[in-house]
Amino acid sequence: MKPRAAKQAILVIDVGGSHIKCIATGRRNPVKFKSGPKMTAASMVLEVLKVTHGWKFDLVSLGYPGVVHRGRIAREPHNLGSGWVGFDFPAAFKRPVRIINDAAMQALGAYRGGRMLFLGLGTGLGSALVIDGAIVAMELGHLHYADGHTYEDFVGKRARKRLGKKKWRAKVRDVVRGFRHALLPDYVVLGGGNAAHVKRLPPQTRLGGNADAFLGGFRLWESPARRAIVNAWGDAEPVEGFS
Repeated sequence: MKPRAAKQAILVIDVGGSHIKCIATGRRNPVKFKSGPKMTAASMVLEVLKVTHGWKFDLVSLGYPGVVHRGRIAREPHNLGSGWVGFDFPAAFKRPVRIINDAAMQALGAYRGGRMLFLGLGTGLGSALVIDGAIVAMELGHLHYADGHTYEDFVGKRARKRLGKKKWRAKVRDVVRGFRHALLPDYVVLGGGNAAHVKRLPPQTRLGGNADAFLGGFRLWESPARRAIVNAWGDAEPVEGFS
């Protein structure tokens, strides 16, 4: 009988427009640092390696706030610096890396079965739809909403500061209702740093947990079963991650 292979430790990186958070197998508390419009892929890696100095990990999961095509970053981010497309993350970390849209990674952690719509209220608006274990990473936040503006312009971080919390909460409820009627999910999960500002939840809606993104990152490397992660361009790629 062959001895069971030792479980490999995973570093999960959740990249956001305001902060980047990291946790690894065996660690209780995540670490984070500020990102912003000057944060390039190279500077992100350097900072991650700095704040995780001394951590042991064999694999890396990276949640990226933009379009991921067949496991590779396909478009530069809206709220960060440049140099993300084509960047060699496995070489930089000297470890295998799996990349997924950040909203899809949070959705993977929040998913509890059925048909779920995930909306990430962060710097912008992340989105993903999960149907019977298959994840569709979407860019709903960049769709036209009203007066020449996108959904992201009305429910993102800047919108909350511009509109004030009362009007912003009304917009969030309106957006959730519209997407629920259009996409027909069994339930909606609101995640992201600004979800905590939503006081009255719309019907069939719950708040995601703070650890959803990290759980999703760990699930990317699990192997009991395989599902398809479908990116915004409609190409399916089998990825391990659901039991």
